[in-house]
Amino acid sequence: MSAWWQEVGDTLREEFSDLPDAGRVTRIILRLSIAAILGGTLGFEREQKGKSAGMRTHMLVALGAALFVLIPQQAGVSDADLTRVLQGLVAGVGFLGAGTIIKGGGEEDVKGMTTAAGIWLTAAIGVAAGMGREATAVLSTLMALVILAMLPRVTRLFESRQR
Repeated sequence: MSAWWQEVGDTLREEFSDLPDAGRVTRIILRLSIAAILGGTLGFEREQKGKSAGMRTHMLVALGAALFVLIPQQAGVSDADLTRVLQGLVAGVGFLGAGTIIKGGGEEDVKGMTTAAGIWLTAAIGVAAGMGREATAVLSTLMALVILAMLPRVTRLFESRQR
């Protein structure tokens, strides 16, 4: 019976060997956490404005995007293969974003475009975090927050001046 337990233990160690040392564990936790936090930040802003895709959706999109680039990096795939992963990710997230767009009866009656673009950007931020480009991910999130928070105010200001 002892040999059986030894085999089980060896198999479990082998299956969890993708994180062999504390440095890799820390790096993965950091990258995934940053992706989720930044995605959540954008999602929180959307949720506060009553949009359908909120904090959980944005967190999951960013986390998923980060994971989609982390796994190939861990597997040691080539840059060309990683490019194909990114192409698939962009297309898939575009499809997800398209689900948030609702076209009304009129030509200009389209809703959800900003939410769709936000989901797409959130995936890109997740990719940046997953690839270890944390500063780029943070900067992009800050720029997105400025766009989402400030541009509606600027637009209203110009519209009120035109009237």
